[in-house]
Amino acid sequence: MASQSHSETLPISAVFSKLFRNFHRLMLTNLLFAVPIAAFTALFYWISQLLPVTEEQARLVLLLALIPIFPFYAGVVKVTIKIASGEEKTPVFRNFISGVRENFLRFLVHGAVLYVAVVFSYVSFNIYLKLISANAIFMGPLIITILIMLFLLFMFFYLPAMTVTFDIPMRYIYKNSFLMSYGELKKNFTALLGLFFLTVISMTLLIACYGSRIAVVIVTALLLALFVPAIAAFIIHAAIYERMYAMITDKSTQTQAVNEKIRAQTKPDKTQTRAEFLAMVRGFELDESIPDDEYVYFNGKMVKKSVIKKLKAEAAEGGES
Repeated sequence: MASQSHSETLPISAVFSKLFRNFHRLMLTNLLFAVPIAAFTALFYWISQLLPVTEEQARLVLLLALIPIFPFYAGVVKVTIKIASGEEKTPVFRNFISGVRENFLRFLVHGAVLYVAVVFSYVSFNIYLKLISANAIFMGPLIITILIMLFLLFMFFYLPAMTVTFDIPMRYIYKNSFLMSYGELKKNFTALLGLFFLTVISMTLLIACYGSRIAVVIVTALLLALFVPAIAAFIIHAAIYERMYAMITDKSTQTQAVNEKIRAQTKPDKTQTRAEFLAMVRGFELDESIPDDEYVYFNGKMVKKSVIKKLKAEAAEGGES
């Protein structure tokens, strides 16, 4: 969790310091993520070759690999958030696995949304790019498409981090991510600039291999397996996470989310689930020295103390009935 005492803008020296001190952890995180990337990419490539489709359609089939791959990105997000937030000696394997396990279904949904966004962007961009050669009037729609692509990218800066950090309904995650995609442009462009430099470094290494296809393949595989996804996630979270955390904890969406959870837990047809939930709440000890508007770790997520107090009151009433 980002410290509330940090300055609003992380100094670039602090970011580089965290990056270099934890470089081996980022490499290990990337290796863990490389396994599902390789497995699902190979699977969907094989499927695309079996199906009677055109080359263009085969690319869309291959892109379907994004959906089953994305839940494993939750592990990358959890580890890189901790590193970007200054938590030293972050246990990589344990955090990676818990990140995947706790957020699997939600990230599966995010993966499906990402697939739709990528296909929309890819198809729209190619269509308008071809139409421009016939009529320059299509430059306007092309620019709009590029802007939409940019804001979709910004949304996906926030969706994973918000999902891993907060126990709030999906509609609030998407609503807040949408608002921050254009409401936090300074942070978003800072992250984008960092990703640009990462891309330049990667492309420079690939250009150095020009003339040798084998060298290009090897360097590309090494970049994907050891560096790019985890470092990209670290860059994004170093830029946006502290501000995102501060904004969400200032809102009332968390209280609304848990209130809905209370209503869901008290349905008559879920007596056993409700009993287990209330027992867990009753056994949870609150630190009374913490202000009510602070967040505490509860049931695998960050939940506001005032909400926990309300849950405990609900549990007490449930115990008496």
